[in-house]
Amino acid sequence: MTAAKYFPASYDEGRANFRDAAAAEGLETVAYKNPTKGPEGQELTTDVCWIGPRDAERVLVAMSGTHGNEGYCGSGVQHAWLREGLYKEVPEGTAQLLIHAINPYGFAWVRRVTEENVDMNRNFVDFAQPLPENSGYQELHDYICPESWDDATLAECDRAFDAFVEKNGLAALQHAISGGQYSHSDGVFFGGEGPTNARKTLLKITADYLGQAKKVAVVDYHTGLGPYGHGERIVVHDPKGPEMKRAREWYEGELTSAALGDAEFTAVALEYGTFELMEVLNALRGDNWLHRHGDLDSEKGRRIKAEARRALYPDKDDWKEMIWERGVETQRMALRGLNQG
Repeated sequence: MTAAKYFPASYDEGRANFRDAAAAEGLETVAYKNPTKGPEGQELTTDVCWIGPRDAERVLVAMSGTHGNEGYCGSGVQHAWLREGLYKEVPEGTAQLLIHAINPYGFAWVRRVTEENVDMNRNFVDFAQPLPENSGYQELHDYICPESWDDATLAECDRAFDAFVEKNGLAALQHAISGGQYSHSDGVFFGGEGPTNARKTLLKITADYLGQAKKVAVVDYHTGLGPYGHGERIVVHDPKGPEMKRAREWYEGELTSAALGDAEFTAVALEYGTFELMEVLNALRGDNWLHRHGDLDSEKGRRIKAEARRALYPDKDDWKEMIWERGVETQRMALRGLNQG
């Protein structure tokens, strides 16, 4: 199979691909509207396709676009999964819930963040409790997110980063930039001041479709970390808990450890590498500057936006083939795991 043809060039194409593929198979899609508009003034939606009996107690959830411009990856897998008929390879009594573009704003605008400038992964916290602190980010914010984006300013920022690394180490710098923060709403990897629209949509979808579920497996598609094209399976379960033990069994031990009532919940983020970490982080910094201070329609703005897209979506056929093969392997493993015991 040539997977590349299934990957979209834009949010609009990805949405149309997903909805058309479902319709061609006689499957219904439901749209959850986002309150914002796309760059062409178009409607933005998260689209959902349920496959299988509505009372199924075992459900595979495959989700794309948690980080908006990482959505090309998961959208391509979801499209091919439908078009190639692999969704039919499901044990009796098991259902699938495909969630396309949970963060449609980010996907459409080629941004990792939501319309609130929030990193959705960092938004699932209890905002009534004290929020995590990132002292390194607070120290470096003015260099991570400078007010100017030119060679002289970036050189000054690099000197500040080098000094921080000399004092604290490279891992500390990486955590300072990308570890998440709740102190600067205009910064990168911001966790928010409350639940985002995307988080509320996901909880609404969960309530609408998973109330009856007893066993749920989630595969959430991401890009940007790790070796080129390799899909690292990342879990956030307690390393000593039953969820981690179960995940290791399902995925044959190939894992990295990093609100569904009483359901047995096993989730994995499938993270595909693109380029070197600092190259990716710098692209995200540039995009943040562009939307805070720049002009999207300028030559500089278009160059920064193109780099933001490339950093999380290389748009190469070999990369897409790797994404597809690992995605199919992982979803098949999840389906087997759901039906063990």
